[in-house]
Amino acid sequence: MMKQFLTLLAAVLVTASTFAQVGIGTNTPDASSILDITSTTGGLLTPRMTAAQRDAIATPSQGLIIFCTDCASGAGELQISLSSVWKNLPVGDVNDPPPPMIGDTYQGGVVFYIFQAADAGYVAGETHGLIAAVEDQSPGIRWGNFVQTNAVGTAIGTGAANTTIIINAQGGSTLTSYAAGLARAYTGGGHSDWFLPSKNELILMRNNIGQGNVLGLGNVGDFLDERYYSSTEILSNTAMGLYFLNGAEPGLTKNYLGYVRAIRAF
Repeated sequence: MMKQFLTLLAAVLVTASTFAQVGIGTNTPDASSILDITSTTGGLLTPRMTAAQRDAIATPSQGLIIFCTDCASGAGELQISLSSVWKNLPVGDVNDPPPPMIGDTYQGGVVFYIFQAADAGYVAGETHGLIAAVEDQSPGIRWGNFVQTNAVGTAIGTGAANTTIIINAQGGSTLTSYAAGLARAYTGGGHSDWFLPSKNELILMRNNIGQGNVLGLGNVGDFLDERYYSSTEILSNTAMGLYFLNGAEPGLTKNYLGYVRAIRAF
């Protein structure tokens, strides 16, 4: 009987030790953790090794973290194993400000889109996106002359190219006498790289920081319930616009006096 009791007690103790949290520097590890390390005088030091030593690890488990001492041009960096490849963990200077988020005022405007790192070849860990000017550049200006410009880009990232194409096609027209030229001439925040948004960029503006409100931010871009021009041409006499009141996408005759809100990339 005593032998059976001792066997049962040992099983209970093994089970308890298997599922209990472990605390280092604390007698009360957080209930959500399996390991809780508490200290005000030291940090957690991950295994340090060269890239060659890292690559010699047989079948590294997904999520394995090491510090590669001779990576990043010899400065060293934290790395994590993802499936069959190693990736560096994003790091920045200790005193770096937090990256901007949609709705933030930043570099002369309001952020309305954040690119993913893979978009346009951006480096992982960096933050890039699109900013809307804080004000309308015109309460009513024509898109341009009745000429075919071939500024037909609709996708995110095509507005700048569209704007350049339109300006080149307008010939001797005064820059600030038509929508794309007016957007390019804007210098808000001390920047001179503003442009007229493409159709999809314009839609994102309304949906993220305008009347669309899909992110719950409200109309932080302070847009009016008016028809705004995009840089996307439809025909020689029409261009794509967006009615910010309800999201309708009308084709506007190029001599229609539409609103302009310039954007820039960062």
